[in-house]
Amino acid sequence: MSHDHVARASRRGFLAAVALAALAAFPAAAQTLVEGQQYIRLKNPQPVDSGRKIEVIEFFSYGCPHCRDLDPELVAWTKTMPADVEFRRVPVDYGREQWAVLAKIYYTLEAMGVEAKLTPEVFVALHDRKTPLFQDKAFFDWAATKGLDRKKVEDTYGSFGVTSKFNRARAIAKNYNVQSVPLVIVDGKFQVSSDKVGSHAAMPAAIDQLIAKARAERPKS
Repeated sequence: MSHDHVARASRRGFLAAVALAALAAFPAAAQTLVEGQQYIRLKNPQPVDSGRKIEVIEFFSYGCPHCRDLDPELVAWTKTMPADVEFRRVPVDYGREQWAVLAKIYYTLEAMGVEAKLTPEVFVALHDRKTPLFQDKAFFDWAATKGLDRKKVEDTYGSFGVTSKFNRARAIAKNYNVQSVPLVIVDGKFQVSSDKVGSHAAMPAAIDQLIAKARAERPKS
């Protein structure tokens, strides 16, 4: 092969490498969601509790491994979500005793103002370290290792406030007919999940699209 041929081949290889690097540097454009395929418009929309803000609900359970895998994506998304959006989680239990305990754990941590900080650690304790947090004593002991006052945790866990929120969560899940988790509802009427959009990583972009759609459909004030 001549020197010119070698030089041209080298340049082509260099340009191909640059092109691949450029593609790797920028994520693929988010897919445009199609109603009935990547998301569902609920036949019976539910009223939202967020007032003027667009409500985004994640139905989840600490006991769900898929919820654990989605959690980092949602945490990152909440740091950049639009100002007119309100995000909240609703734990489900499906009548399972262990998941019911985990739902109460969620509301206990929320009431104590440490849910955002400790939710990732709850997932790690349950799924990586196999800590049986669904046993009361195990949860109280674990909470104490996180710097929380054990007696205050016990009192909060058994409080009327936590019980009321747990019962309310059950009612909300029933109203939305939640059959699987994780499941995200946008503004009481759009339902989307990771399996429908292809991956957990695709969920933030999908949620943003549905927020834009919900915003456009809201009455102009």
